[in-house]
Amino acid sequence: MPGFHMENFGCRAARADGEAVSSRLRVAGMDERNPKIADVIVVNTCSVTAEADRAARVFIRRVHRVNPAARIVVTGCYAQREPHELSGLAGVAAVVGNSHKALAPEIVQGLLGRAKQHAENELITIQAAQAASAPPQVVWADDRFAHSFLEEAQVVPGAQTRPNLKIQEGCGNRCTFCVIPQTRGSSNSLPAAAILKQVEGFVAAGGNELVLSGINMGRWGWDLQPTDGLPRPTLAGLVRQIFEQTALPRLRLSSIEPMDWDAELIGLMAEFGGTQTGSPSAGLGRWGGRLARHAHLPLQSGSDAVLRRMHRRYRPWHYADKVAALFRAAGLALTLGADVMAGFPGETDGEFEETLELIRALPFGYLHLFPFSPRPGTPGWAMYAERPVPTAAVEERMKALRSLAAEKVRAHREQFVGRELEAITLHTPSELTARGLTAALTENFLPVELTGRLSANRLVRVRVTGLNAGGALEAAAGRSL
Repeated sequence: MPGFHMENFGCRAARADGEAVSSRLRVAGMDERNPKIADVIVVNTCSVTAEADRAARVFIRRVHRVNPAARIVVTGCYAQREPHELSGLAGVAAVVGNSHKALAPEIVQGLLGRAKQHAENELITIQAAQAASAPPQVVWADDRFAHSFLEEAQVVPGAQTRPNLKIQEGCGNRCTFCVIPQTRGSSNSLPAAAILKQVEGFVAAGGNELVLSGINMGRWGWDLQPTDGLPRPTLAGLVRQIFEQTALPRLRLSSIEPMDWDAELIGLMAEFGGTQTGSPSAGLGRWGGRLARHAHLPLQSGSDAVLRRMHRRYRPWHYADKVAALFRAAGLALTLGADVMAGFPGETDGEFEETLELIRALPFGYLHLFPFSPRPGTPGWAMYAERPVPTAAVEERMKALRSLAAEKVRAHREQFVGRELEAITLHTPSELTARGLTAALTENFLPVELTGRLSANRLVRVRVTGLNAGGALEAAAGRSL
């Protein structure tokens, strides 16, 4: 049987797309293989920064050198934004933008003669730039996004112990720095019935932890019509349905915008985020419940002025209020994460200091840090042309953020030494296996290296004994849950 390789770039929701395409290809009888011997290589791209674009091009060129016979199919956000640019790269047989992502599995099989191609009016053929005799390359991309939502084959624990289930696509926000509305279209929600069916199938297959993801997940349900006189569907209502109608042991929510953490959703963290209370004074003794005590709220900047220029829909004090409410609901064991950007056009030293001050004041467990990257077609592109922050200043600010983030990570993790946490075992890398260790992830999103060898997808209680040089928790596994 023909084999494929999937190479994913970008966010959790993008990886969910890659997992969905892979599952469809496996169902169709294709094997996953090393890129050196795969018949088709699918490159699932990101385009949130110029560096993301560059990384995709580097991979495409490298994989074509090592496996020139492979058909390369490029999909994802970069494929939507610049399909013709990608179609000119050597080895690329098809470019599938996010607008046609749902057709990607069929397009891959069509390249191997295993599926009927769609009607000619769906295609734009382009001759390869290198030679007139080269085979035609096909671009599937438009601005209608009629085939954008890639509903997954049944999600099961496999190569991904904790797979992503993408429940929402697209974004209606218009942040001045972001190209996502151009590359993914407007918000589109997977109906609750389909989600519940996926969750039930995941549980039946032995799954223990499922991650809900989306491009703007807090807006799930806004595009769905209410039925039988019921209120408009909401993410909080969906989460409650999952807990009340399925036996899923643990649900994790991926990134949600600060303004979308409403009182009902925060209340679910209190209701389902813990099952047993320990030392009230420490605030850390409550064992994890069915809703993981982990919240990722994109911040971007701690400066009110910068947030306004970004067209972000919250102010620094709004953000701090949401964080306080989440910690009141979940306790100090909650792990808080955020995205932070340095060097947005016009950012002054004083505005950057406001960001540092807010980060210092809040109990972050980790930070994802990015320098501003101008994206063509966004307002930020023109703003950058008018008021760029000097490269040297951006590098200094990134250095300061990395130092502060390292302090935050260590301080957050050190408080769990000597305490018990719940965790799920993962597929352990060979270097850890050789040392007699097992990789795991705690319910509150902390990496753990367990003494002993355990199979993946086991829920266990662990006692944390320390932190290693890489910052992971060291722990001994207790009883299974």
